[in-house]
Order: sequence, then C-alpha cells, then structure tokens
Amino acid sequence: MNHPELDIDAIAEKLRENRAQLLESSESTRDARSTVELDQTSVGRLSRMDAMQGQAMAKAEEERRKLAVRRIDAALLRIEQGNFGECIECGEWIAAKRLEWDPTVLKCIDCAD
Repeated sequence: MNHPELDIDAIAEKLRENRAQLLESSESTRDARSTVELDQTSVGRLSRMDAMQGQAMAKAEEERRKLAVRRIDAALLRIEQGNFGECIECGEWIAAKRLEWDPTVLKCIDCAD
C-alpha cells in the first residue's frame, strides 16, 4: 500500500513532469558536452581551455541529471509496486511533508541520519 496520507496520482504526475524536464534539458545541452575542437588556428589556447572547462561542467551537470532521472524512475516504480513512502531501512512511513518536498527520498528522517 502506498503512503496513505498522500495524493499518489499528483505525486506521480509531478515526478513524470520533472523527468520530462530533465530529459529535455539533457537534449538541449548536448552540444555543450561535445568534443572540444583543438585546432589552434581557429581558437586560441585560453579560449580552448575555457571551452574544455565548460565541457567538463556540462558533463558533470549531465551526470547529476542522469542520477535525478534514475531516482525519479525508482520512485515511480515504488508507486507501481505499492510501497511508495515506506522507509527502506525501518519500514515505517516517511513523513508526508518530507515526501511532498522530495518524493524520491528512500528513508525516514530518523534512518537518514
């Protein structure tokens, strides 16, 4: 049984919307993660270094997006399986406010410490 104090349909919709936004953002930043041109005749050394730093930051942001999508997918799976809101450590219900703030949390506040 999913958490009895929550509107599970609304949470699932919110999760799906967040997932769609993350995937859209990932697609729109694909070029920023592409290989940096190393041709010194077209770009100076400092400009190349800036481009490489920008690429590294874009790749790190993409990894954070992928992690967020995996967490959302896991939350949606818990909803499907009927155990959304249950702490994975102690089995008690996670506080409704905590889940409303972040529906991807896996543990209650006591077990999260």
